[in-house]
Amino acid sequence: MILFRKKTDFQTYLTTQKQRGKKIGFVPTMGALHQGHVSLIESSRKDNSITVSSIFVNPTQFNDPNDFKKYPVTIENDINKLEAAGCEVLFMPSVEEIYPDGVPSDLKYDLGYLETILEGKYRPGHFQGVCMVVHRLLDIVKPDNLYLGQKDYQQCMVIRRLIELTGHTEIKLNICPTFREPDGLAMSSRNLRLNEEERKTAPAIYRALLHIKENLPKGDLLSLKESAVKKLIDNRLKPDYIEIADADTLKPISKWNAGQKLVALAAAYLGEVRLIDNLVLN
Repeated sequence: MILFRKKTDFQTYLTTQKQRGKKIGFVPTMGALHQGHVSLIESSRKDNSITVSSIFVNPTQFNDPNDFKKYPVTIENDINKLEAAGCEVLFMPSVEEIYPDGVPSDLKYDLGYLETILEGKYRPGHFQGVCMVVHRLLDIVKPDNLYLGQKDYQQCMVIRRLIELTGHTEIKLNICPTFREPDGLAMSSRNLRLNEEERKTAPAIYRALLHIKENLPKGDLLSLKESAVKKLIDNRLKPDYIEIADADTLKPISKWNAGQKLVALAAAYLGEVRLIDNLVLN
């Protein structure tokens, strides 16, 4: 695996590969890699000549500075995982490489209602920061295929919107299934911050979503959401939200006509760690 830290060297390499007709797959990460990230690498390798990954903990997407400071850093382990998965190229830029002129204060992406609901509501500014770094990475890599995990369901929809806004329509967005631990907990870098007792409790967020899926009625969904929230609270999780939304638009719905594809989404605190998960219901 070739490791690049400088954007110019990285772009020179990629340009040469593209001139040779190589197809590029890209898996952006913030490190602290797990099997879910590995599955994205494996998906890319099936579709592309060269798989590129990046590790960059992006400061602009953390609305809580303490969350940024506590984000797990496991670089040596990450590199080993990427090499074992067959990733050919790793880009590990500094903040100055990504934001050479500093973080622009006047840049605003028109994300519409996606920025006002769910994660957008509870983490103001988060998706602007996500768009800022992904826009820069897409400009640098110019991949044929981009691979993201479904665990970050709303973020996947935001990136789809970003691709439209920035004119990168030649890039195909591939959304891959959520990887779970044997007890159902969605794999996440944040799981590393859970203590032993919290780790035992954490799968309650998946069980609450599964409860919605298994009891999906026709008609009013409010009581189903309320019962799922109670399950979180009973397991000592502090919910920000549990919502049932249209799977294509993410607009929350209160009544279901049985023909509409739905997704349930949840976010909750377990101690100091904020966990998110989702489940397509039908």
